[in-house]
Amino acid sequence: MSNSTDLRSVERRATAYAFPVLATVLFAFFFAASTPSPLFVIFQRAWGFSPGMLTVAFSAYAIALLVALLVAGALSDHVGRRPVIIGALILQTLAMYLFACAGDINQLIIARCIQGLATGVASGALSAAVVEAAPPNHKKSGALFTSVAPLAGLATGSLVTGLSVHWISEAEVVVFELLAVVFPLALLGVGCVPETAGRRAGALASLAPRFAVGAKARSAYFRSVPLLLAIWALCGLYMSLAPSILVTVFQIYSPGLNGLTVAALCGPAALAAGLLRTRPSLSNAKFGSLAIAIGLATLVAAVSGGGVVMFFAGTLIAGIGSGAGFSAVMQILAPLADEHERAELFAAIFIACYLSLSVPPIVAGFQVGIFGLLDTARVYFTLMLVVALVSGWLYRQIQLKRSVVESLGRN
Repeated sequence: MSNSTDLRSVERRATAYAFPVLATVLFAFFFAASTPSPLFVIFQRAWGFSPGMLTVAFSAYAIALLVALLVAGALSDHVGRRPVIIGALILQTLAMYLFACAGDINQLIIARCIQGLATGVASGALSAAVVEAAPPNHKKSGALFTSVAPLAGLATGSLVTGLSVHWISEAEVVVFELLAVVFPLALLGVGCVPETAGRRAGALASLAPRFAVGAKARSAYFRSVPLLLAIWALCGLYMSLAPSILVTVFQIYSPGLNGLTVAALCGPAALAAGLLRTRPSLSNAKFGSLAIAIGLATLVAAVSGGGVVMFFAGTLIAGIGSGAGFSAVMQILAPLADEHERAELFAAIFIACYLSLSVPPIVAGFQVGIFGLLDTARVYFTLMLVVALVSGWLYRQIQLKRSVVESLGRN
């Protein structure tokens, strides 16, 4: 009797720890994702590669991540969350080791690809597990955290790494050595929490590359694509070329500020996602689209002669809009999936995010050699401004339709 009581006590403690452990691991993946961003300029100076190769080095992560999402995005719906997350953590540990040992741009790209595969394998499973492990009376907190964690992780990873260049000798090696220790510890933590999803047949069939969104979520998903594009294409430019913009356009070279550029975008985004959580999701989506548009207009003015203070002001405004918008998308879509479709839906959301994070910055990176960084940045910001305005218009139309339906219902 005592043994069974002790066993139940251990199980209860493991269940209580599941949410914070899984949430921390999700945060850690995105922390590591932005860790190389402030270091790219340092690597570029040391190894002498072009801006185009710089964006390839960054975007290799997102492309590998997309491949992993397409192949393994629904796997945890069949085999459970824990086996998939543990496999991703093993890959992530290998990537951190390769980063620490990298000696040229090709080795950096290989490490970035493995990191992308690891994050892609983990993204859908971890996001679903965080929602499922949230306490029964706080399920909305799980959905909220899945929108805050990527933004908070990207902000923190970039800022800490940028500042560490001032604090630590050979920070570009030491940071990755530390992360190569953190992720095995995370693996032990995940191994101690209970499984949050059941098993079902079809695991091998689920590995066939596909892109699927359940019928209930489909229309809302496609309405969200322009907003996701505006948010993540801007984030992709910042994670790859923002340090170069500081150097080339504003003549500022500072590893600390390199990290601050990404943090100034993603930090306010994470705060906005948390602070605006009680507002209606549709209102947040419309507000987010408008704030991104205002921020982008400010950024166009900044690179056109407004100066670095205006650049950071535009970044903050766009960041607030990004957080409000991304949180709204996650809170709109998450309730529209049944348990057996949840990881697949999150994978589809991240596919849209990472296509936006990778393809536009790669195109921009190779345009720099033709048109220069200033003109490329100006055109890029302008195009994203148009996308944000289209997103705001779409959500406004939805609000108007709902208002009409509610008015007719009352009459």
